[in-house]
Amino acid sequence: MIYLDTHVLIWLYQKDRDKFTPETINLIDRKELLISPMVELELEYLFEIDRINVRSAIILDYLKERIGLEKCKNSFTNIITRAKFMKWTRDPFDRIITAQAAENNSILITKDKQIRKHYSRAVW
Repeated sequence: MIYLDTHVLIWLYQKDRDKFTPETINLIDRKELLISPMVELELEYLFEIDRINVRSAIILDYLKERIGLEKCKNSFTNIITRAKFMKWTRDPFDRIITAQAAENNSILITKDKQIRKHYSRAVW
């Protein structure tokens, strides 16, 4: 299982593959892709503050059809318990997205340097 961070979804939706490294393209092409439900919420927040111009549901439906993207269904209680120990950031999105990947000891594709510094399975 490979988890995707929010900005990765935006770039995939925009068909902006130039933003990715060859390693991340290879991982994305495996088609075993998941997101934390927190990514859906962050996308909607970005829409609400005019950082993106498409609602989260449109992006997620498109990527489900194109690349088989699915939402992880792990217990929210377990994710929050794990996220409480991730004190390296005050950003609740980053904490929960990272905790979701960590719960399954999975790769998280992210360009975020802070996440990559603190989560050993984060790649770019």
